[in-house]
Amino acid sequence: MNKKLNTVLFLLGATLFNVLTTLISLFGLLILFGIYFAPNMADEGRSWATIIIFLSSLAISFFAYRGVMKLILLKVDVEKYFDPIFVRRNMRKLSD
Repeated sequence: MNKKLNTVLFLLGATLFNVLTTLISLFGLLILFGIYFAPNMADEGRSWATIIIFLSSLAISFFAYRGVMKLILLKVDVEKYFDPIFVRRNMRKLSD
C-alpha cells in the first residue's frame, strides 16, 4: 500500500471511530437519563436535558477522538506511512 491509500484509509477509519463514539455515547446517555431522571421531569425539562445530552455526547466523542489520535501519533511515524493532506503551493513547487 502506498502513502495516499494509507492516508485515505486512516481518515475513513478515524471518521468511523468518531461517529461510532458519538452515537454510543449519545444512546448511552439517553438510556441512563431515561432510566433515572425522565420519569420525574416535566416536558420542558426533558427537552433541555436532551439538548445537554446531545452536546455532552459531542464533547465525549471529541475528547475520546483526541486521546486516541494522540496515542496513534506517538506510536506511528506519520511521515513514513501517511501522505500530507494539506500542502503549501510553494512547497509543492520545490518538491516537483
